[in-house]
Amino acid sequence: MNAFTPVALFALFVTIANSVAAQNAQDVKSIKSMCGCYEVSFEFGETFAYQPNYKFYDNYKSAGLEWVQLVEDSKDKIVLQHLLIGKDSTGAPFITKHWRQDWIYQNRFFYQYQQDQTWTYHQLSPKQVKGQWTQKVFQVDDSPRYEATATWVHIDGRHYWEATADSPLPRREFTKRSDYDLLKRRNRQEITDYGWIHEQDNDKIVRRSNQPDTLIAREKGLDIYRRVDDSRCQAAQDWWAKNQLFWKAVRAEWAQIYNRQQTLQLHKTVDNQPLFMYLFRLNPEQTNEIAAIIAKFIKKQP
Repeated sequence: MNAFTPVALFALFVTIANSVAAQNAQDVKSIKSMCGCYEVSFEFGETFAYQPNYKFYDNYKSAGLEWVQLVEDSKDKIVLQHLLIGKDSTGAPFITKHWRQDWIYQNRFFYQYQQDQTWTYHQLSPKQVKGQWTQKVFQVDDSPRYEATATWVHIDGRHYWEATADSPLPRREFTKRSDYDLLKRRNRQEITDYGWIHEQDNDKIVRRSNQPDTLIAREKGLDIYRRVDDSRCQAAQDWWAKNQLFWKAVRAEWAQIYNRQQTLQLHKTVDNQPLFMYLFRLNPEQTNEIAAIIAKFIKKQP
């Protein structure tokens, strides 16, 4: 058996290190390329039924203008905040804080959705997440939604990431349906020459305690982000400049909660209102009210 010389071992180490660095640089470039101003189309359609007499729901279509703001850019973490741009009754721009995606390199700590607004804490080994990026997706009020880990793929001129995660019902069905409990999302985010695509192949599942999951239907989702000139999203950029410190405080409060590393169970509403309505009503200066409001929505552990 031929033994490696010290020089050969060093050369091998350098080659591996360079390869890892190149992969990571491509990963970071792909993630950050999702920032900017986009015309977005959202389309979802149920494809297969798995229960007798299941009635297919109508396809869902929507579109809008969206700004994706780079909020944090550190060595192992990239935070992207989505802002929807609409118009109020006078025709003036109206900004809605939309979903947020955090990308964390070789993350080991996860909140996995179970059912009934409950997320359980899990921890993976360093080996299980080596070279991978976790995408953590949050609601408009920065409460948890879903998260998963996978390796970015760069091959044949394509750049994509895909993983599977359980999540609550999507916003488009959250208040309209009660015939299933969770959505098993198969998410693919792929960078294109015109922007990027969020493609989904989802299972709609009934989950009951101590029983096997029941699949009732599958759906296809396609969110297409087409890049436009950043000037079209100037209103969102201005809004974020005025409100970013408030939402930084909201993220910090949630971070303290997540750092408890224990099961998290939330109320859907308090006094018949969801969390986002309480937070959206506050002025940017009212950061001292954030903690008390969020605390009302956290169920006490038994």
